Amino acid sequence: MSKICLSRRWVRSLTIATLTLTPIAGGVLFSPAAMSQPLYQQPERVLSVTGQGINSIPTTLTQVNLGVVVEAETAEAAQQQAAQQSTAVVEWVQSQNVEKLETTGISLYPRYDYVDDRQVLRGYRATNTISFRLPTESAGAVIDEAVKVGATQIDGVSFVADDAAIAAARQQALELAVQDAQQQADTVLAALGLSRQEVVNVSVGSVSAPPPQAVPEAANRLLSADQAKTPVVGQEQTISAQVTLQIRY
Repeated sequence: MSKICLSRRWVRSLTIATLTLTPIAGGVLFSPAAMSQPLYQQPERVLSVTGQGINSIPTTLTQVNLGVVVEAETAEAAQQQAAQQSTAVVEWVQSQNVEKLETTGISLYPRYDYVDDRQVLRGYRATNTISFRLPTESAGAVIDEAVKVGATQIDGVSFVADDAAIAAARQQALELAVQDAQQQADTVLAALGLSRQEVVNVSVGSVSAPPPQAVPEAANRLLSADQAKTPVVGQEQTISAQVTLQIRY
C-alpha cells in the first residue's frame, strides 16, 4: 500500500508541475506588450505625383554630314579619285577649326547593269563621308567651299546647342519639373480639403536633350550651282525632365 500511495502521489505532483509550467510558456509567447499592440495599422497617407519640366534653348552649332562619291571603270581608279577628293575636303574643313571631325563611312562596290537578262559590270563606285560640327553662322560658307574642293554629296545638317547651354537648361528643366509636381499635389489636395506636408521621397526620371531633326531638304539645295551662298538657319533644342515626389498629407 505504501508503494502505491507513493506512486500516485508522484503522478499527482508531476501533473501539478506540468499545469504550473503551461501559463509560463504561454506568457513568453504572448507578452502583455505584444497583446497591447493593435492588429491593424493605418497606412501612411502619401501622395505620389510626377512633374514635367521643359526648357527650349536656341541652337548655336551645326552638325554637317557630307562626302565624296566617285565612279570609275576600275576599283583602283575609283578609290584613288575618292581618296584625293576626300583629302582635299578634309584639309579644308580642318583649316576652319571645326569640332568633332570624323570619318563616318568608306565604301567601294561594283556597279552592274542588266542586258538581255545578263549582269554586266559597268564600273565601280567609291564613297567617303565625314561629319563635323561648327558654329551655325559659318556653316554655309564652309559647306560651299567644301563642295568647290571636291565634296559631291550632302547628307544633311542638324543643329545643337553647346554643352554649357545644355547643362544649364537641364538644371532649369529639373527645377520646372519639381515646381510642376508640387503644383499638381497642391491642386489635388486642395480639392480634397487636405494640405501638403513634407516630401518623403524624391525620384528623378529621364533628363533628355535630343537634337533637332536633320534637315535634308536644305542640304540638297547646297549643290545648286547658281546659289552663291548657302543660308543655314538654326533651330531650337528642347530639354525635358521628369521628377516624382512622394508627399505626406
